[in-house]
Amino acid sequence: MRWRDRYGIRRWRGRKVAKFDREATDADIEALIAFAKSRRGVEFYVEPETFATDTTAVAVAHDGEWTRRRVGSPQVIHKVARDLALPVYDVQLTGYPARMRAYNERRKAEGNSL
Repeated sequence: MRWRDRYGIRRWRGRKVAKFDREATDADIEALIAFAKSRRGVEFYVEPETFATDTTAVAVAHDGEWTRRRVGSPQVIHKVARDLALPVYDVQLTGYPARMRAYNERRKAEGNSL
């Protein structure tokens, strides 16, 4: 990990890291940014930290294509979303979008694994 905390991961996460997971890195955040910049209609959905995993964010495109990455803290993805002018939602409040489920079903019907 770089010495600079480019996205504020260490600053906002604090000392606590999930027991069985690795820490979020700049590469995780950059993957979400690259996904958002290469697709249209992207929205972020924040998933809470659990005992086994760090806080994650799911980026969902207009067609339901999605990717999930560790972010370390909800504040990190909120900052990224603000910089990209994209919406961010708490998945515990909103759930996942129907287009994401439809995309998963299309992939399953085509025989592609997720």
